[in-house]
Amino acid sequence: MNIRESIEQWEEAYLSPYAAFSKNTKGREREEVPCDIRTAYQRDRDRIIHCKAFRRLKHKTQVFLAPEGDHYRTRLTHTLEVSQIARTIAKSLRMNEDLTEAIALGHDLGHTPFGHSGEAILNEICSQGFAHYRQSVRVVEILEKNGMGLNLTWEVRDGILNHRTSGHPSTLEGAIVRLSDKIAYINHDIDDAIRAKMFVEEDLPGCYTDILGHSVRERLNNLIHDIINNSYGKNEIIMSSDMEAAMQGLRTWMFQHVYKNEIPKAEEGKAQKMIAMLFEYYMDHPDKLPQEYRYLMEKGTADKERAVCDYIAGMSDSYAIDRFEELFVPKAWKAI
Repeated sequence: MNIRESIEQWEEAYLSPYAAFSKNTKGREREEVPCDIRTAYQRDRDRIIHCKAFRRLKHKTQVFLAPEGDHYRTRLTHTLEVSQIARTIAKSLRMNEDLTEAIALGHDLGHTPFGHSGEAILNEICSQGFAHYRQSVRVVEILEKNGMGLNLTWEVRDGILNHRTSGHPSTLEGAIVRLSDKIAYINHDIDDAIRAKMFVEEDLPGCYTDILGHSVRERLNNLIHDIINNSYGKNEIIMSSDMEAAMQGLRTWMFQHVYKNEIPKAEEGKAQKMIAMLFEYYMDHPDKLPQEYRYLMEKGTADKERAVCDYIAGMSDSYAIDRFEELFVPKAWKAI
């Protein structure tokens, strides 16, 4: 019995005609023998969960750099929340839940240490530029598995690349993740900011919360229902105009009052200077890069600058600090 084929038949019988069917994938860069149990998108999901870059997300900043407390989000918990929201929407719209989950779990694999502040400084100092969504694709295509990549399907890679605000995913599953990402970070960043005593719920602009809801729970519920109700049976993933405008308005307010606020940004300058110093050091000493990054240069997959960028972008917050201390902080002298 071939379980994968049974699942593919179930997809054809049950999923929306606008869903991405597993058996119709555009495939992988390197052809593989299909699994007899899992569909192509299930395999992609599993490969992402088991990869090193996914595990490192647990020690990467979401918004608050080095927060004191166990309950602030990290890049990993953000990723899991995006996945949960996206899967709920996908299942309700009878889209391919496995493809949706794979895209959601992989969308931030290329994020730097110290959140968007790390991304900004790498983009500034690297002549080739840096963007986390492109780096996420680079992680799954090249960097994982010692330069072999994860060999994911085209649809998953497309969804990862296009999860940004200006992206245009080729599948409805990718479009679901793109909206779910914003729904997740707007609401959980509000939750974290309230925990940090930056403001209280009542400080949020009423012109937005009267539409979206007056708690994280209400807003998540209303936004998810709005997408489902407006997209059901259609070949597009859309929100009502008033709900979309309110979400964008609240997102803008968050940039002004949270993302650029001195509380989460208090250590940003130090973090960026640290990353810049690490970048300069490894540009001057590429022989000190781990072997897997030197290998990228040797086989022509990356020049020196890109290999240095790959290494630093892959660091967790704590690992970046450890490397900085080892390279630049004097050690106490001891007599032997």
